[in-house]
Amino acid sequence: MLPSVVGALLSAVVLAYVLPDANYKRHKRFIVGARGLRRSIVIVYSVLLALNLWCSTVMPVTLVCDAIAVSTLVATGVFGFAIAERRIPAATVVQRRRVLAVGAHPDDLELACGATLAKLVDTGHEVRGLVMSSGEVGGNAGLRPAEAQRGASFLGLSGLRVHDFPDTKLETVTNELVRAIEAAINEFQPDVIFTHSAHDQHQDHYAVHQATLRAARAHHSILCFESPSVTRDFDPSVFVDIDGYVDVKVEAVLSHRDQAGKPYMTPGRVRGMAAFRGAQAKNTNAEAFEPVRLLGSAIGDL
Repeated sequence: MLPSVVGALLSAVVLAYVLPDANYKRHKRFIVGARGLRRSIVIVYSVLLALNLWCSTVMPVTLVCDAIAVSTLVATGVFGFAIAERRIPAATVVQRRRVLAVGAHPDDLELACGATLAKLVDTGHEVRGLVMSSGEVGGNAGLRPAEAQRGASFLGLSGLRVHDFPDTKLETVTNELVRAIEAAINEFQPDVIFTHSAHDQHQDHYAVHQATLRAARAHHSILCFESPSVTRDFDPSVFVDIDGYVDVKVEAVLSHRDQAGKPYMTPGRVRGMAAFRGAQAKNTNAEAFEPVRLLGSAIGDL
């Protein structure tokens, strides 16, 4: 009976670990194919829990029950190996830096530089996000800020503020944008600022780009990311290696369920862009940036 009791306890512990959404969100960054792995774990351990409970309460001690208990131990070892094998190796940070990412809409940061932000966090830097509208025109304003918070939490950002300036009309509140971005810069004192490109045909993206440049007029390091609406004039010369982080970016983008029907939100499109920029950078996967200006020591070795 004791092996079955141990097996039941192990099964319950594993299920308690993988079932709550908070644990899943926090730990799935380190797992490739986390959705399928989680589903498999839940199915296997639900069956094992039921069998071990049955053996420990109903069945007499038999070789079958002992085999079930041993199977539980083996499955737990496989589960641990599955996670350990898929951990993303993080470099050791030499100098901890502060990074501020400024976007126009709730999904912009994840789409544009989600992998880079996650990599910066894992390397030991502090990253915060600033979103200038709740995206009420392009989606549900009641859902999108919360989805942005989930995406930021998944990437590991230490904070995210979502403003409610008018979606699609940010150019009408330029001075307010500048003041909001200035306030974030003065509070956080970032070493590097990420924002939209000047070569972006979305009026909100362009407005945020201009407002960020005004707010950061005395700042030494500003990098502009690409969005699905950049023009052919977007000409990146800074590339960040995101090998091991493409799945992280995909999962962060999928946090924005309100935008799920849009083609640029699909995993295939996200992976395709990462591979395209990786080819440009003579690497497997990359995210691309245009520097407005860049102090080399501010960004370090990414």
